[in-house]
Amino acid sequence: MDTLIEEGASAGGSWVKDGSTETFMQDVVEASKEKLVLVDLWAPWCGPCKQLGPMIEKVVTDAKGAVELVKIDIDQNPQIAQSLQVQSIPAVFAFKNGQPVDAFMGAVPESQIKAFVEKHAGPIGPSPVEEAFEAGSIALEEGNTEVALTAFAKILELEPEHMDAKAQLARVYVMLGEVDAAKELLDTIPEGDRSSNAVSAAEAAISLAENAANAGELEPLQKKVASDPDNMDARLEYAQALVGRGDHEQGGEELLEIIRRDRDWNEAAGRMELLKLLEVLGPTNPLTKNFRRQLSSILFS
Repeated sequence: MDTLIEEGASAGGSWVKDGSTETFMQDVVEASKEKLVLVDLWAPWCGPCKQLGPMIEKVVTDAKGAVELVKIDIDQNPQIAQSLQVQSIPAVFAFKNGQPVDAFMGAVPESQIKAFVEKHAGPIGPSPVEEAFEAGSIALEEGNTEVALTAFAKILELEPEHMDAKAQLARVYVMLGEVDAAKELLDTIPEGDRSSNAVSAAEAAISLAENAANAGELEPLQKKVASDPDNMDARLEYAQALVGRGDHEQGGEELLEIIRRDRDWNEAAGRMELLKLLEVLGPTNPLTKNFRRQLSSILFS
């Protein structure tokens, strides 16, 4: 996992270079006859340039040779800005076949830069961070906490504000029994960035873990439910204990039974708890599909 990210992060040196008026013809015009070349016009005093520059370099690095980037300080090379009729910076031009074919101005998001490159160079595939995130997420769903922990921790070393990586790492902490650490990590995500599925799943995982911690031992709860099937409090506590111990299937079935018996009991507590479980399991898990079918059958029958 370390190698996957580090190779992608360090291999792009030859695809990013500083240019000048003297080297422009060779670095940009001639080079663009072979592949797409981006020209980033910037200046040391330009705040937005400092924001945009690292993002462009990252996209170019992730493209693994499909595009090159030439960075030009316009204070040192004003002739280039004049010839391209640049009135404000940052300004980024795309060169193909020796000619400028497109441009954008200002500090735009990384996703927009990637779309700009793909428009002219074709799909550039997932970045090393994206690949690591996918690998970590697969490991998380498989219960491989070691691989998942390594993947998300490494991503956050490179991109400390990667919100979904924070959320997935919080889920790993929950699986390791470190619920307080998971809550602390999730608390670093601003409220405005909490709308993603990954964050919702992490919040659900924390809630389930806390409920499970408050539940009693399995055997006494099982006996209590068997002796009094209508004891909803005992059945809910039993379901929470099952889920907390990793028995998602049986725990989900107990929650469905609560809904069957009284869907509105305790402000629909059975359904609320089941929905949290579905968030954690994810949409592709067979249990999720099974539980959703059963829930629909109960609610709409």
